[in-house]
Amino acid sequence: MLIIPAIDILNGEVVRLKKGDFASAKVYSENPLDQAKVYSDFGFEQIHIVDLSGSKEGKISTLKIIEEIKHKTKLKIEFGGGIRSVDDASKLLAIGVDQIVIGSLPFVNRPEFEKVMQKVSQEKIIIAADTLEGEIVIKGWSENSALEINDYITQCYEYGLRQFLITDIEKDGMLEGPSFLLYKNLKDIFPDIFIIASGGISNMNDLIELDKLKCNAAVVGKAIYENKILLKELAEFGK
Repeated sequence: MLIIPAIDILNGEVVRLKKGDFASAKVYSENPLDQAKVYSDFGFEQIHIVDLSGSKEGKISTLKIIEEIKHKTKLKIEFGGGIRSVDDASKLLAIGVDQIVIGSLPFVNRPEFEKVMQKVSQEKIIIAADTLEGEIVIKGWSENSALEINDYITQCYEYGLRQFLITDIEKDGMLEGPSFLLYKNLKDIFPDIFIIASGGISNMNDLIELDKLKCNAAVVGKAIYENKILLKELAEFGK
């Protein structure tokens, strides 16, 4: 199972939230590049970057930070937060982002979403399926779409998309364990999708269990920053 360390950025700093609540933001580093270099030094090959302001406001605010990380490390980057147009997607790919994570766009502007899919190869697109009590939530988790997660994945699947970043919002940032049943059910229903598990991971046992459930990858964030998981052990597990 691929392990992807997370760098969530708010006002230029590395932070973590609880259940997507911006008021709960805790700063762990004032320099995202320094944090990225730590992950690179431990041998990770890929990182997950979220532009929190972009996610909420619909405008990417971290292009310079991403460029700096791409120029000064060899890390692959999957990036999400504020992608609202084919121009946004093109800019990110032009500065070296390896995969884009799309969440709100299919809901706020489906024609533009379809333009992105025409412009960007499918392997470079990850769909963010952020769920609260089984329904998809968008715009930095501030709005409920009223669409069931299974129906959403089915819709995206019909477009030919196969990579999904799936987060149970109730678990995110709480260090109480992931939503194992959610991932099990989704793998049973959609056995050939690539699932990136996110939210709630608190220790190595959580990752072992996700691996048993055949999750393909896991984003790990707060457990790293709160020293619940040692980076050396995490890097070894992901090899």
